[in-house]
Amino acid sequence: MKELILKDKRDAAVRRFHPWVFSGAVAKKKGNPQDGEWVKVLSAQGEVVGMGHYHDGSICVRLLSFQDQEINAEFWAAKIQKAYHYRQVLDLDDKDQTNCFRLIHAEGDGLPGLIIDFYNGVAVMQCHSIGMHRDREAIVAALQVVLGKKLKAVYDKSAESLPGNYGATFKNEYVFGQATPGEVKEHGKRFWVDWESGQKTGFFLDQRENRRLLGQYVDGKKVLNAFCYTGGFSIYALEAGAKMVHSVDVSAKAMELTDKNVALNEFSADQHVSYTADVMKFLDQQEAGVYDVMVVDPPAFAKSMEKRHNAVKGYMRLNALALKKISPGGILFTFSCSQVVNKQLFYDSIVAAAIEAGRQIRVMHQLSQPADHPVSLFHPEGEYLKGLVVYVE
Repeated sequence: MKELILKDKRDAAVRRFHPWVFSGAVAKKKGNPQDGEWVKVLSAQGEVVGMGHYHDGSICVRLLSFQDQEINAEFWAAKIQKAYHYRQVLDLDDKDQTNCFRLIHAEGDGLPGLIIDFYNGVAVMQCHSIGMHRDREAIVAALQVVLGKKLKAVYDKSAESLPGNYGATFKNEYVFGQATPGEVKEHGKRFWVDWESGQKTGFFLDQRENRRLLGQYVDGKKVLNAFCYTGGFSIYALEAGAKMVHSVDVSAKAMELTDKNVALNEFSADQHVSYTADVMKFLDQQEAGVYDVMVVDPPAFAKSMEKRHNAVKGYMRLNALALKKISPGGILFTFSCSQVVNKQLFYDSIVAAAIEAGRQIRVMHQLSQPADHPVSLFHPEGEYLKGLVVYVE
């Protein structure tokens, strides 16, 4: 196995179990490693401090192990077994209530570069590193060992998530078994998930507990679900007794899936209206005081530090408009999934939005991602979803 030797005193982060090795910490490379290859990482004194996938970039190694060990079928099975056992502790795999969850959450499960979501027997895999994709066969074999008969199929949806031009040489495909997009359950609600052509792996599993929280505040209320995607928050609001729910997304396909999910859960057309529209333009055209509860859950406004400033301004403008339009005594659920916008920066953008809107605000809840999207204690960068629930006077 090829090797990277760190500069003197640059192994401290690895010894604290941080899974990234930055290029600036590397003194020299042995064996000319190529993108996706396994490498050993050594201290300046020659001690192996970790092993992982190499990539020629700012983060040059993503570590999957902090010791010198053999990488074989048992290694992968042990990693995935630990992740699955953790989900069993969370009691998520309940065929009658919830049969979809995140099985592997990258660094949070000690597998940086790998996402696997489980949809009622179908594992949908997204590799975000070349190394993970090169190890795809070993990962699929380990899934079969760990999940056994529970696993009907594995769909590799990595073509759009792999870096650079590498992903362009692959297509999304079933790498074990066969299946077609279908129905799943979440807290007893029914959702149609299109993991083949939908966004990410097909459904935003990370909002599961926040959707359930919404149900506490919507009985008899008029609700707006902005950037609704397939209508997750809308279904929970309708189930909890909302007087009326309006769902808005710029994607016509998302709105078709939203309508399908509304019908799947047997709600009538007089309880729900879909709008295919730009959210900012839609909000701007609404009279103030129409909505008692608003959900504002936009896609990531920034995926790099260079775009962070513009993202913060975007969150401020969007939330200022929402706060101007919501009724007095209204409740706003607002989110950011931009990893480069940290919790404090997002909070500050909502403060700025409230000042611009001229509304008095109380913070009711500070929200994050659910437990099946774990954050390693040693990798705080893994916390990407931020949310606030605020009461607006």
